[in-house]
Amino acid sequence: MKISIIGAGAMGGAIALGLAESGFDPADITIANPHEDKLRIFQEKGMAVTTDNKEACRGADLVFIAVKPWILPNVISEIKDTLHYNYQAVSVVAAGVSGQDLKGWFDYNGYCPTISLSMPNTAVRCRESMTFVVPVTGNERNPDIDLYRRLGEVKVIEERLLPAATSLASCGIAYALRYIRAATEGGVQLGFRASEAQEIVAQTVKGAAMLLADGAHAEAEIDKVTTPGGLTIRGLNAMEKAGFTAAVINGLIP
Repeated sequence: MKISIIGAGAMGGAIALGLAESGFDPADITIANPHEDKLRIFQEKGMAVTTDNKEACRGADLVFIAVKPWILPNVISEIKDTLHYNYQAVSVVAAGVSGQDLKGWFDYNGYCPTISLSMPNTAVRCRESMTFVVPVTGNERNPDIDLYRRLGEVKVIEERLLPAATSLASCGIAYALRYIRAATEGGVQLGFRASEAQEIVAQTVKGAAMLLADGAHAEAEIDKVTTPGGLTIRGLNAMEKAGFTAAVINGLIP
């Protein structure tokens, strides 16, 4: 499979680098961006680069479009005459865009290509993303789904769940990192150097996530380390007194 990625920003770049590190042949990846300086890192890794979106689409089996939502209509208008709707598929990575919008923008004499609306997070770079895919046209065999499985976990969902998925996983990366940062600062106050504290907290969060990999319940795992009168329960109660759980829930709900 040959893929093209339009947009070398945080998300498009992370998809390209994650795929290359997953064993996908970099020579089969083309990445397009209007600013040449952003393309250098991808060229050094053996990918084809261009500043021409139309050129990027030629010969691709799958085209990722990872640009800002307000730029998206112009990009689609630019490339739609170049796309071969019968065999080229498109995966759009953009928040706040509907499937109906995409159908309208891609419509060409009543036809559309195979389109997905996808929402990975930046952990695609290290192949640990929680990615959501909404097949706008086509189905659960859309080609981007298998590629995203190389980059972490994938859930195919209904479009109505996409805002919630964005809060939990895309915004959720920032929320998890904010906890790590806060706990790191606490670790410094307890006596560790900042780099040591961050390493300790990051590994602890990774371990906590792995405990849930087999379907364990978070509260059951908490109970295992919460002894009567111990340090853990005092810390949990102090966090709850400060509104920890309520703050997390309120942060997720617009």
